Amino acid sequence: MENAKNGIMNKSSYLIKSGNIVNEGTCTVADILIKDGKILKIAENISVDFQTEIIDASGKWVLPGCIDDQVHFREPGLTHKADIASESRAAVAGGITTFMEMPNTVPSAVTIEKLEEKYNIASQNSIANYSFYLGTTNSNIEEIKRLNPQTICGVKIFMGSSTGDMLVDNPTSLENIFRYSPTIITTHCEDDPMIKENLKKYVEDYGDDLPAKFHPLIRSHEACFKSSSYAISLAKQFNSRLHILHISTAIELDLFRNDIPLNEKRITAEACIHHLWFTKEDYETKGNFIKWNPAVKNESDREAIWKAVNDGRIDVIATDHAPHTLQEKQEKYLKAPSGGPLVQHALLAMFEKMNEGKITIEKIVEMMAHNPAILFQIENRGFIREGYYADVVIVNKAEQVITQESLLYKCGWSPFEGQLFNYSIDKTFVNGNLVYTDGKIIEGSIGQRLYFNR
Repeated sequence: MENAKNGIMNKSSYLIKSGNIVNEGTCTVADILIKDGKILKIAENISVDFQTEIIDASGKWVLPGCIDDQVHFREPGLTHKADIASESRAAVAGGITTFMEMPNTVPSAVTIEKLEEKYNIASQNSIANYSFYLGTTNSNIEEIKRLNPQTICGVKIFMGSSTGDMLVDNPTSLENIFRYSPTIITTHCEDDPMIKENLKKYVEDYGDDLPAKFHPLIRSHEACFKSSSYAISLAKQFNSRLHILHISTAIELDLFRNDIPLNEKRITAEACIHHLWFTKEDYETKGNFIKWNPAVKNESDREAIWKAVNDGRIDVIATDHAPHTLQEKQEKYLKAPSGGPLVQHALLAMFEKMNEGKITIEKIVEMMAHNPAILFQIENRGFIREGYYADVVIVNKAEQVITQESLLYKCGWSPFEGQLFNYSIDKTFVNGNLVYTDGKIIEGSIGQRLYFNR
């Protein structure tokens, strides 16, 4: 059967037998029949009368594919760091079957025309499903008004550091975006004037050769809270749908609610892998390799974010995958860019935290698959349900140490190099196509553009 939306042929049928299916708060042993790109049937002891490849998943976990609502794949214009082809392959190797990519490329995706150019690249090169945010500026409100909410995941406001002309710091422009955006607004919240003042102070006190440990002091708790509070005040004023990305501080968490269902929330929040894994103590050994914006901060912040993940104030776990070259990250702190690659090991990192008792496997699936689908109103994805697209991941208990040779990132490094993981991604299906198995990418299929029930 041919996929009507982008012409991809699903020639194979698969019967996943006896896996531990983790879905919608339960873990049950059952079979999954995949045919024509969709989940045809979920039941015990399925038998078929047509040609089907049988996959024994006994003793393994079968999950809906992860949906990453924040990645930077660097194409166009920054393809020496990464590109859609390379990073989408790293994503499926990590169990991420769907991504939403940010607009700070070169040129910036701040017009519908530039946005559609990125969709065109993905339609030829992405092995995972995809969507792209429209970037905002102080002057592109007319482009924002033209958006079709059913075909584009959302708009992105950089209320903190950004590239090009994407820092939106004009109050009238911000009000217009919150007033007129026809779809969900996502924000990077850090107060830029406060950060610049902090940077000036530390350079005056310590000189230009600052170590990375100053990063959370320069990009401070107060800078995050001030900006997040401002964004929420605008969302409340205009009844906007707001999603604040990469929460990094304990003091921001009381800005969010956990007393209503996700589908009724107008204001939601995301936590990222690095803020759940690292603390400021890790700057001593990792240095610029954990330099992100917002900064990795105190252990108390990390623990507070974990609490919010589990009590419902945080709605999504994502990566903020943002690769730079090894040479760029080895520059001195002030010159080294912020960001790093994470998609290949994000799900495995959360399995390790499950081992530590920080999170249950059901909660991992909720935060990395179900909730992104609910929050963005993605059409027929994020769950293991009959009739849904067969975006499925099989996870096995198998030890591995992360080495440079095992990385699929174009940048060729990871903050997890040398880390022992007790789990591995066994297989990944995207739209019913087997795209990753036994440590290898299976070429021959392309992901789909996301559509949204809005």
